[in-house]
Amino acid sequence: MKAILCKTFGPPEDLILEEVPSPRPEAHQVLIDVKACGVNFPDTLLIQNKYQFNPPLPFSPGGEVAGLVREVGEGVKYLKPGDRVLSLTGWGGFAEQVVADAATTLPMPPGLDFVTAAGLMYTYGTSYHALKNRAQLQPGETLLVLGAAGGVGLAALQLGVLMGARVIAAASTDEKLAVCRSLGASETINYASEDLRERLKEITSGRGVDVVYDPVGDLYTEPALRSIAWKGRYLVVGFAAGEIPKIPLNLILLKGAQLIGVFWGTFAQKEPQENLQNFQELLTWIAQGKLRPHLHGTYPLAEAPLALRAMLERQVVGKAIVVVD
Repeated sequence: MKAILCKTFGPPEDLILEEVPSPRPEAHQVLIDVKACGVNFPDTLLIQNKYQFNPPLPFSPGGEVAGLVREVGEGVKYLKPGDRVLSLTGWGGFAEQVVADAATTLPMPPGLDFVTAAGLMYTYGTSYHALKNRAQLQPGETLLVLGAAGGVGLAALQLGVLMGARVIAAASTDEKLAVCRSLGASETINYASEDLRERLKEITSGRGVDVVYDPVGDLYTEPALRSIAWKGRYLVVGFAAGEIPKIPLNLILLKGAQLIGVFWGTFAQKEPQENLQNFQELLTWIAQGKLRPHLHGTYPLAEAPLALRAMLERQVVGKAIVVVD
């Protein structure tokens, strides 16, 4: 089979398309013929050895796939060859085949296409866990989404609207913010040209925001934290802007606020039943047409490095998908 391989840590341009042996599933695993694979910011960190953990070299990036079950390992009861599935793999998805744990592989709902399915697990899984389980977002509250035009950002925006919140979307270009408005943002802030803190003060009449969803970090964190309302919740999702910020903890004290870490991958491992419940709710909304990933574009397998480069350059609005023919 063909696979995109990371043989040495470095930029996307160092990745290589090669012919490699097909993997075989072990007990409680499935072998999937990959039809599509989502592109996510952690993929860019994995290939540079900058993530919290790394697979041994060589490996293929790509942590969420949609495809067809080819073979099941011993002990797999509810999946069979030919089933259409979506799966959280961690890595290995930029390939024609990948082995996945049966526990993180779900049947695809009828009518869902592979490209859409491949863009669901990371973005909506992360954002719904953050807003539902961690922040306990309530109808009528104000939600600020930083990096609102990225994959998890747009998912958080859509989910916030669906959950009854007033959503303020912050992003770096007017073009990105136009997409945010089309998906339901009540207010938008271009934090490349506007003062984030002053605009939040203006929009909320000085009250502040109830929940901040922050996958960006860097210089945007402190002004957003200073703009949080009394008893607000600050969701630490990631650091896509590069720098991990240092938090003045006195702001948490003065606001009576909560600083809340969000690591969906560990949540899915440690609380699988709760994670499954979340996905049942998400897939219901998707089947009802209430949620749908915003597709940035598709890339053939050989051009997967270009997708990762676009992600690093912050050119991706919504989801980029690698399609395997």
